[in-house]
Amino acid sequence: MKKLIEKRKDLAVYIKLFPLTKIHKDSYRKAKAIQCKNSVELLELAFKHKPIADPTCETKVIDENIKLARKLGFTGTPTIVLDNGIVIRGYAPAKRIEELLDKK
Repeated sequence: MKKLIEKRKDLAVYIKLFPLTKIHKDSYRKAKAIQCKNSVELLELAFKHKPIADPTCETKVIDENIKLARKLGFTGTPTIVLDNGIVIRGYAPAKRIEELLDKK
């Protein structure tokens, strides 16, 4: 996504944290901490398996994200939903995502 964001200035990316708690036991706590700080830096640390401090706020956003993901049938990450309605489940290279973005 970083490559694509750098290349495409017309692209807006919205990240909804969806912790996979059965696979990653500490992901819920980390997601809440990231949400509380609204921090891309903390998100990057989480991806690198670095320690993240406990949440500094009380938020229901992560619970709402989990409910939304279940309602939409999303079971894994990443899941990318494009503005043209295409859903990409799992990893996709930047070139493929760009091709799908340009598909009408």
